[in-house]
Amino acid sequence: MKIEEIMSFDESLPLDKPSSSPKRLRIAVLNRVFSPTGGGAERYSIALVEQLSALHEIHVYAQEIDHSCPGVKYHRISIPTRKPRWLNQFWFGVATWWATRRGFDVVHSHENTWHGDVQTIHVLPMKYNLFNGCEGLRLAVRWLGALTSPRVLAYLAMEKARFAVRAGKKVVAISPSLLDLLAQVYPSCVPMLTAISPGVHRPCNLLPAPVARLALGLPLTSRLIAFVANDYGKKGLGTLLKALAVMPPDVKVVVVGNPIHIKRFREHAVRLGLDTRVFFLGHLQDVSPLYQAVDVMAHPTLEDTFAMVVLEAMAAGLPVVVSGARYCGITCLLDEGVNALILTSPTDDRELAEKLMLVFNNADTRKTLGEGARRFAESWSWPHVAARYERLYLEIYRASGRKASKPVPT
Repeated sequence: MKIEEIMSFDESLPLDKPSSSPKRLRIAVLNRVFSPTGGGAERYSIALVEQLSALHEIHVYAQEIDHSCPGVKYHRISIPTRKPRWLNQFWFGVATWWATRRGFDVVHSHENTWHGDVQTIHVLPMKYNLFNGCEGLRLAVRWLGALTSPRVLAYLAMEKARFAVRAGKKVVAISPSLLDLLAQVYPSCVPMLTAISPGVHRPCNLLPAPVARLALGLPLTSRLIAFVANDYGKKGLGTLLKALAVMPPDVKVVVVGNPIHIKRFREHAVRLGLDTRVFFLGHLQDVSPLYQAVDVMAHPTLEDTFAMVVLEAMAAGLPVVVSGARYCGITCLLDEGVNALILTSPTDDRELAEKLMLVFNNADTRKTLGEGARRFAESWSWPHVAARYERLYLEIYRASGRKASKPVPT
């Protein structure tokens, strides 16, 4: 089977909504961190749960929960140990397998677990990260390192089980480029593969830029660049800071995401003489005011299977400067100069600075990109994503013939 035959884009189907299915399914959702500040994978999972909770009985199994949705039942999984992380991952797999082994029509995992009727893949496979491009002695050294590391062996074993072929099982990649890569790394799972990219919420209660800036404590007269990520290093903040150093002093950067990285990058900004030009806001429960406050988003990521933050910024009509398709999944769907400016290299700070200044200095470019971004985002909706998952769930339920009449274990 060819990849083109199993791959489907959100644009290829009508923007429908979850149906009024005659069968109310009992669905278990597995996600270690169930919080909107957790990252793209967590926001993807949360949005899907919110869309389907009115139609189906949803049970969320997580170790950290910062979310509340009417009708959703939350089950907290214990954390016997946070380190080593692989041991906690293994424990989460065991605990959720035991808790969901009966009583559910569908088990949907967003984690590296060996069980689950639907496996949604948000990150590059570890097997790919370890061995891609390795040959000869280098490949032997990599394998030797893997075989002598309990951590690597554990992750590889869980990942292999995650992609193991099973009747009725579905493996969902969050972008077409990730789907293609999964098919290369785990070719036996191709018949189970499909691609369902994220949706986006339509902006509402929009604030005028000055009001949004005041609410976030940002300067009213500066030209502002948004940077949104939980892993500042992998998503390219270092490159952005170097680009900022060669830009005019009224240009400033607003950083939103995991505060654990703030100390390191604040020190980096000080070394570059940028301490007054970088604002670290940490986590924001609602990022939408940021998109109203700034002039452009920069996402010079080194690795992103999709980049939900880019789609969210585009939905707000914000011009975006983003890494090329080799580094960022959403970019293979974008058009240079039409709805985005695309970087040849995410580490080229000069190119990044030039493209950002093009947005700042050219009103026509800024208008074209903003309008193109908004039009692009209009093709992506969470109701449509939920409808596609619902079809997968119903297909699995009908094929399995299982009966979920027993009480859900607690």
